[in-house]
Amino acid sequence: MRVILYISMSLDGYIADKHGQVSWIMGNDPTYDGDVGYQAFIKNIDTIVMGRKTYQQITEELSPDVWVYPDQITYVITHHPKKDTKQVRFTQENPQALIQRLKKEAAKDIWICGGASVIEPLIKSHLIDEYQICIVPQVLGNGIALFNDFPVSLKLTHVQEENGFILCTYLPKEVCTQ
Repeated sequence: MRVILYISMSLDGYIADKHGQVSWIMGNDPTYDGDVGYQAFIKNIDTIVMGRKTYQQITEELSPDVWVYPDQITYVITHHPKKDTKQVRFTQENPQALIQRLKKEAAKDIWICGGASVIEPLIKSHLIDEYQICIVPQVLGNGIALFNDFPVSLKLTHVQEENGFILCTYLPKEVCTQ
């Protein structure tokens, strides 16, 4: 069981534009129907962790009528919890405590889906085992950065290109040297 950050990022390092939107996540050919490895990735996931803004983006913009992760349990970290559903659980736990708990419970991998307020403390606490970053052929100039004022040493282990997207898989360097 691994904790995996699987996320799209602009060429200049942003995971959302300055308005928190992700409509810019498109490849070279808008009619392309590939998935840049998503189906293979999601088969090994039974738990998803995200923040409230990512949850809202999914339920209000990207897929307002259908929950897009029906085969996984999703944990939404929020200070404004809602009533849990069969597939979605709301929690006020801090990201580090939640991941420590879920690592004992999950049978498959845990996907860190977003956003920045969830990702940053997990990176700083060295709780991410693998980084799968899909680099989108788009320069935003500003927005919500994936990496801020903290160093992260990673080792590239795999690269895949589809429709202008580059999916890079990295391991933390401390894992590579053990």
